[in-house]
Amino acid sequence: MNKKKLQEELKQSMLAKNELRTSVLRLLLSAINYYEIQKGGAGYVATDEDVLSVIQKEAKQRRDSIAEFEKAGRQDLVDKEQKELKILQTFLPEQMSEDEVRSIVEQTISETNANSIQDMGKVMGALTGKLKGKADMSLVSNLVRQKLS
Repeated sequence: MNKKKLQEELKQSMLAKNELRTSVLRLLLSAINYYEIQKGGAGYVATDEDVLSVIQKEAKQRRDSIAEFEKAGRQDLVDKEQKELKILQTFLPEQMSEDEVRSIVEQTISETNANSIQDMGKVMGALTGKLKGKADMSLVSNLVRQKLS
């Protein structure tokens, strides 16, 4: 996914008068522009990997918000965040299933000879390279914690 493709998606969304999608895409492009400014000013252009990272960050914010709004009993806000998350997920690579992630976690734990919670950083470091963009890293973290405890 790259910034030009997102800009084209925004144009299509505006022409189709899809307000929610347009809003999410504007927010996403704004976040990417902010990322570019943080990285190197006006001359920096976000790579495809940078764009993917920003999309993942925005999706994680939605998941966190959904959890908080559910605790607060605000179903209206939960619904809104879920719709936004669904749109963001269309721009992310297909996520691995929990079973696939669990299998990779177990394999990596044995590869790194990890046997206690103190080894979690070593395991997560190895898993980040394998799973970044393909799985929710909070799920990965929870699975590692369960296996090492």
